[in-house]
Amino acid sequence: MSDTRSTDVLVIGGGLAGERCAMEAAAAGLSVIILSLVPPRRSHSCAAQGGMQAALGNCVKAAGDSPDLHFLDTVRGSDWGADQEVVRIFADNAPIAVRELAHFGVPWSRVTPGRNEYFIKGDKVAIDEPEEKAGLIMHRDFGGTAKWRACFAAAGTGHAALYAVDSEVVRLGITVLDRMEAIRLVHTGERCHGVVTRCLRTGRLGVIEANATVIATGGHGRIYGNNTTNATINEGMGSGLALATGVVPLGNMEAVQFHPTGLWPSGILVTEGCRGDGGFLLNGDLERFMVELEPAKQELASRDVVSRHMMQQILDGKGVDHPAGPHLWLDLRHLGEEHLTTKLREVYEICRDFIGIKPWEELIPVRPSQHYSMGGVRVNKDGEAYGMAGLYAAGEAACWDMHGFNRLGGNSLAETLVAGRIVGRHVAAAAPDAPPAPGGLAVEALAAEQARVAGWLAREGGPSVFELRDAMGAIMINQVGIFRNGPDLAAGVEQLGALLEQVDGAALRCKAPGVNPELSFALRLKAMLRLAQVTAMGALARTESRGAHSRTDYPARDDERWLSRTLVRWGRDEDAPRFSYEPVGLLDLPPGDRGYGQSERRDMAVSLEDYNAGVTATQVSEGRRPTRTDFGSELNPGAWQDAEARAGLA
Repeated sequence: MSDTRSTDVLVIGGGLAGERCAMEAAAAGLSVIILSLVPPRRSHSCAAQGGMQAALGNCVKAAGDSPDLHFLDTVRGSDWGADQEVVRIFADNAPIAVRELAHFGVPWSRVTPGRNEYFIKGDKVAIDEPEEKAGLIMHRDFGGTAKWRACFAAAGTGHAALYAVDSEVVRLGITVLDRMEAIRLVHTGERCHGVVTRCLRTGRLGVIEANATVIATGGHGRIYGNNTTNATINEGMGSGLALATGVVPLGNMEAVQFHPTGLWPSGILVTEGCRGDGGFLLNGDLERFMVELEPAKQELASRDVVSRHMMQQILDGKGVDHPAGPHLWLDLRHLGEEHLTTKLREVYEICRDFIGIKPWEELIPVRPSQHYSMGGVRVNKDGEAYGMAGLYAAGEAACWDMHGFNRLGGNSLAETLVAGRIVGRHVAAAAPDAPPAPGGLAVEALAAEQARVAGWLAREGGPSVFELRDAMGAIMINQVGIFRNGPDLAAGVEQLGALLEQVDGAALRCKAPGVNPELSFALRLKAMLRLAQVTAMGALARTESRGAHSRTDYPARDDERWLSRTLVRWGRDEDAPRFSYEPVGLLDLPPGDRGYGQSERRDMAVSLEDYNAGVTATQVSEGRRPTRTDFGSELNPGAWQDAEARAGLA
């Protein structure tokens, strides 16, 4: 078949997770192809601003930090929804990944010895950084952490990291096919053998056969329409590809994070680094409300907590009127022009270019905006998908699951590099032993997609795909937003179901078979609506509040009934999704109080030992595949127990 390519490893997605994974496979001597909707340096990883969490302990406010403390912060931040073995793997490897980026050329902001001035909880504080730390990677404060831990390159950390990693991809000679998308997995139901592709330049369909396929397509924030910080390419197609198999489950789709400071009304991200560097949140009366609501952490409680407090201020009538809806203020004026044009330069440029202000002179209008998807393709600790050999996922597209029901700021950018390294090595080890695809499998998959394209081009009448898209976004932000309740969620499920019924009757205005953005979007729309539907259905079923999932009708965290991970499967030809649940993983740190936010909870009804005893059997029954090291062998039980004392916090 003239449209068929073959490779050892195929990576779908050209962001940090995908490229870092590809580097490992290429360094092992395997042939690698990266598919990317855009040139890799325009991937959404480039938009990450504030920092990357790694326990280096280089500055005074980071003294005593350790991977053990990072583990504690991350599990607490997840509201005990995370897989604690994965969190341990991540925390132990994050310092390596950050130092490795320095080797690749990332210009990290560095410790300046001597007297430095910082804003901490509203006060200007002078701290003497020791001479022996001069030139080491500097940290800034981020939400939900006990120590300053976020390593940063001004406010362009993602940009710097992506350019450095992409340069390594070029150096290794990895093949990158940009303006190319995967529209179907080629699989037997037990093993993945590659993908059907579509060229965005020509519309031409083809097949890439691969011994191992990695989904690294980022999040699916665009199911919320324009109410997101995500780029327009973040439509969730990697998760959609996996879901369509009917075999691979998605995990925790109801876990959706809203970032407190989306620039209003555009929703463009304004980094948490602003608050880490001492910025304030103000309501319409210019009151600094977080001091009273969260006295311990103030503006640097976890994102789910801060976003809820902000929205409650707006609902209580304390917002600032705006034609697009009320907002609050972010106050950076006290940080001064020098700080804002150096350490937060990207924030200054966003304010200048999109709302025409100087943030050292004027307040910044902000409102919480959908930002991150904790849910994604459910994988084991090696990154291999449940239920399907040869299929892997890394980064935001994966439910690895180190974030549980809330991600701490800076942990995602670190995850892309850590997971990329780890998953890439497992892929490199497994790919050479993969069996060939059965004869005719790729031909059948390609023919099915050719028929689907032809169907869209032939159809007349019906609603516009963009009308359905806009309706989906409105439903998600109104019914499946920051605050959720049973009636709204049930209405959202019903309304999204009605949109799904209309998709197969929708028609295109442009019938061009080649370069056709409308056709490209039409091929993604049903998958997006299914992602939205399972998000709403999962939220309706989960009758508790945990992390970013906040039910006003079930305000308590319920560890007795809901210390579990949601799994959902929905095959291409199935009418409805199938939900099931598994334990979150082996528990080392017992469920307890997070130290911020609401503390109402129902405790576990079983002991930790009894809970842990049932994890393996249930997860294996749900499709968890064997791993290179024994399950639980990397947990390092109890290592966290004196971490706070060692850090001077106990």
